[in-house]
Amino acid sequence: MTARSRTQRSTAVGYVCAECGHEVAKWVGRCPHCRSWGSLSELTEPAPAIHRIATTVPAAPARRIGDVALDSATSAPTGVAELDRVLGGGLVPGVVILLAGEPGVGKSTLLLEVAAKAAQRGGPVLYLTGEESAGQVRLRAERTAAVHPELYLAAESDLGAILGHLDAVQPRLLVVDSVQTVSTAGVDGSPGGVTQVRAVAAALTAVAKTRGLPVILVGHVTKDGAVAGPRVLEHLVDVVLQFEGDRHSTLRTVRGVKNRFGPADEIGCFELRDDGIAGVADPSGLFLGNGGRREVPVAGTAVTVAVEGRRPLMAEVQALVAGTGIASPRRAVSGLDGARVAMVLAVLERRAGLRLADAEVFAATVGGMRVTEPACDLAIAMAVGSARSDFALPTELVVLGEIGLAGEVRRVAGIDRRLAEASRLGFTAALVPPSVGGDRSRRDGDVSAMNVTAVADVGEALEWLSP
Repeated sequence: MTARSRTQRSTAVGYVCAECGHEVAKWVGRCPHCRSWGSLSELTEPAPAIHRIATTVPAAPARRIGDVALDSATSAPTGVAELDRVLGGGLVPGVVILLAGEPGVGKSTLLLEVAAKAAQRGGPVLYLTGEESAGQVRLRAERTAAVHPELYLAAESDLGAILGHLDAVQPRLLVVDSVQTVSTAGVDGSPGGVTQVRAVAAALTAVAKTRGLPVILVGHVTKDGAVAGPRVLEHLVDVVLQFEGDRHSTLRTVRGVKNRFGPADEIGCFELRDDGIAGVADPSGLFLGNGGRREVPVAGTAVTVAVEGRRPLMAEVQALVAGTGIASPRRAVSGLDGARVAMVLAVLERRAGLRLADAEVFAATVGGMRVTEPACDLAIAMAVGSARSDFALPTELVVLGEIGLAGEVRRVAGIDRRLAEASRLGFTAALVPPSVGGDRSRRDGDVSAMNVTAVADVGEALEWLSP
């Protein structure tokens, strides 16, 4: 074998999972990342050339950063306010957005609404579907009132045909549902495989950047909730959005995971209805019992304020403590972090003397909201203590704070925004961690209508449960 043939041949560099894109050095029967069986395939790449790379003339000369026009990064609203909040204002020319979510959560419904809004503002919009027929999408559009003369629809799964549609329609927005169903004949592999997804995403990204065309890609997720396909897919796109929601609830949230043009930690709230999907500008009422603040106090409930991105959201934590002397009591959690709930229960028993080892404890949130941040620790403790003592907290009280293993109540981030949101919704009292320095006076000035009480430890907080 000559030296030339040795440098040009392809060499195996490892194995890649077709489900999640995880790479390993040697073949194994089960992917160590997503736990899928038989999904590893050989990954090859050409051996690096030993010759020096030739210098080429750049397509455009480098410019001073102050000479670069800002118009190329100006966003245009989509017409869906909650989505604009997550995107940082709207769609930037040439942006590539990946929207991932579980099947049936409402991804296609949301993007059909976005496409119809874009068509109403003028200019053609192209919606490409590789999972459904054109008739199925038309039926959904009729139901959600998303039919518009400037909205073009095509059922295609070939990348070459998609590029042909782009030349024919010349759209101002492209929606591809979904990227895992599109394939190209120039690359080996089945549709949805790592190689195909990588090639299709790279080609569509190049088209978006060349034409200044906003492109929205729908992505599948694995059983663990991660975006299916190679990890490079998330690196290629500009924005990664996670569409989340409980199938037993109409509430849906779009969470920003990556955003090159705006905040990467913002969320938008939507409500899935029979006639489509609608944004929820003030979702706090959906996460409280009975749609808002209770009129009659109920034992086992505590209200807290969670912060999702930069948005404060009211959340109600409910707890139920049942039975005594049970040999193997159950612990059931819904909408909360099970590990944090177990930690709070251990602190309550060890530091506050609350007997829970022989009782069953159930803890949950209201409205399908998931709260995992440490700021809800004190609310969990107060809800469990209230359920155990059968003494209800005042309906106008909001509880904020993280609990340490020593039983101390620690400060949480964004205390001002949390208290301001509670005050706006009519709460007049708050249990908060001890203030530091001059922050207490500043906070009291922002929410002067609230009676703010600082508690140093969980035992002091549980004194509110005494008659």
